[in-house]
Amino acid sequence: MFDSVREAVDRAAREGVSLGEVALRAESEAGLRSRVEVEAALARALQVMRGAIDRGRQGDLRSVSGLVGGDAALVARSPGPLGGTLFTDVLSGALAVQEVNAAMGVIVAAPTAGGAGVLPGVLLGLGTRCRLDDATLVRGLAAAGLVGAVVAVRASLSGAEGGCQAETGAAAAMAAAAGVEVLGGSPEEAEHAIGLTMQGTLGLVCDPLGGLVEVPCVYRNATGAAMALAGIEMALSGVRFPIPVDEVIDTMGEIGRRMDVRYRETAGGGLAATPTGRRLARERLVALKGKPS
Repeated sequence: MFDSVREAVDRAAREGVSLGEVALRAESEAGLRSRVEVEAALARALQVMRGAIDRGRQGDLRSVSGLVGGDAALVARSPGPLGGTLFTDVLSGALAVQEVNAAMGVIVAAPTAGGAGVLPGVLLGLGTRCRLDDATLVRGLAAAGLVGAVVAVRASLSGAEGGCQAETGAAAAMAAAAGVEVLGGSPEEAEHAIGLTMQGTLGLVCDPLGGLVEVPCVYRNATGAAMALAGIEMALSGVRFPIPVDEVIDTMGEIGRRMDVRYRETAGGGLAATPTGRRLARERLVALKGKPS
């Protein structure tokens, strides 16, 4: 669709429309699906995301290994000073989707299963707090999809290829673009929100305990969602990131290519290689082998 975020922002400026609108136009112009079909597919994805958040927040799910589950409900009921705010809505939503994923439930890979909680957590958190309709949220998903497609072309969306910066990092960048879109920000503000968010995820390793997409993956989605909120808030406040966003994306790809293989979803380094990480992996994987299939 686009080879760069700048290309999309330039088109949006020429046509006087938002980044999400540019994405919808470009997708339908490609000829594979009509605009109505594209919007219907995004609306369906939105409903799956909403359902995953609702299911995860019930608090009774447990992952295949038993290592994670129930934390989304804890955050949703937080008694702390941030309890009942947009921030805890977003964090609990991100955790909820990942807990559903870890329990083998239905989620939307946005852009991957490992990073699937960030975008719905941010988008639906904003949607609820700001009373946004689904048509607005669909445009947010379109903007997010545009960003994910550019990252896929210029760098990678795979933790095995680029570390968690390529999954949670890309998801956070997508969520930043979606957030600016639904809050009425300009394409230029979306561009800066993406850069401000992604710069904070550069170098993030992928180190799942036992190779399972559970720890620390689930919690990194909440962290990624918080970074996206920071990027959105800074960009809408007028903060401008001095490095062009496409150069930030290219940098992520370069870091991923140079990253030691131990930090690219092999469970050979990082938190997976700590004494506790190795012990938990051994215990849980042995327990999994003993379960009936």
